[in-house]
Amino acid sequence: MEAKSNESIDLLSIFLTGIPGLEDQHGWLSIPFFIMYIVAIVGNSLIMAAVQSNPALHEPMYLFLSMLAVTEVGVSLSTLPTVLGILWFDARRIDFDGCLAQMFFIHTFSCMESGVLFAMSYDRFVAIYNPLRYTAILTLPRIISMGLSITVKSVALMAPLPVLLRQLPYCHTNVLSHSYCLHSDLIQLPCADTKLNSILGLAIVLATFGLDSLLIMVSYVLILCTVLSISSGEGRWKALNTCVSHICAVLVYYVPMIGVSVMHRAAKHASPIIHTLMSSIYLFVPPVLNPIIYSVKTQPIREGIVTLFSSKRELF
Repeated sequence: MEAKSNESIDLLSIFLTGIPGLEDQHGWLSIPFFIMYIVAIVGNSLIMAAVQSNPALHEPMYLFLSMLAVTEVGVSLSTLPTVLGILWFDARRIDFDGCLAQMFFIHTFSCMESGVLFAMSYDRFVAIYNPLRYTAILTLPRIISMGLSITVKSVALMAPLPVLLRQLPYCHTNVLSHSYCLHSDLIQLPCADTKLNSILGLAIVLATFGLDSLLIMVSYVLILCTVLSISSGEGRWKALNTCVSHICAVLVYYVPMIGVSVMHRAAKHASPIIHTLMSSIYLFVPPVLNPIIYSVKTQPIREGIVTLFSSKRELF
């Protein structure tokens, strides 16, 4: 019986959904999506290359920014094959294991991104609260340990999700409501009780995104208290100005996430295109905007990218 069940799962196909009601416009809609992918992947890759190649950028703030860029490239590459496959070739079919793998990578990189944003808020707190010991506290081994901890935590938390989903029976049309595989979509498909999957999914959300967002708020409360204790108005402004890019990155990440959650609960009967749009904003906008925000707002990053291109030009 179990062998038969495993055989049926191996043959199971999942059908993804494009943009509801706009199927005839997929060719045109692929253009902005393709541009967003190019900006996200190239922009974040440039930040990683600039930080890696420029010793002046080997500071905690920029190393954490490089980690953020890695997670955003990961999220973009995780969704790219199915999204562009549907828009360009109407390739809506994906095998079950491929869908589970995509779900795992999307959620793992998203969880890592949340953890890195918290690490960056801690970095800003240390830089403002104790600037004289900033580099002594956030040493390179400690930064590497934090990055590895975030990665291991994310992988360990997300690994049970595909394993549990693979144990369940599937016996009806398996159509998802997005152009990519998400856990919240996949647990709607089995013809069995998915209460354990739902509870585990909620626990993971609270232990990652919920806890990270709470710790980020605590960090900024402490940062604000520290800034208010600075007697000089100019000193306060300089201290706060170092946090602007990170605050923008946090808002760009968490506001769409909250919007998606609200839409799923408060606007269940809204047009499917609204739900698709909100989910797309959550997954696609942060990787596009963050490299732009940091390149515009952070002068050392701009200079690092310019130096990168200058050195490439000299080689030719």
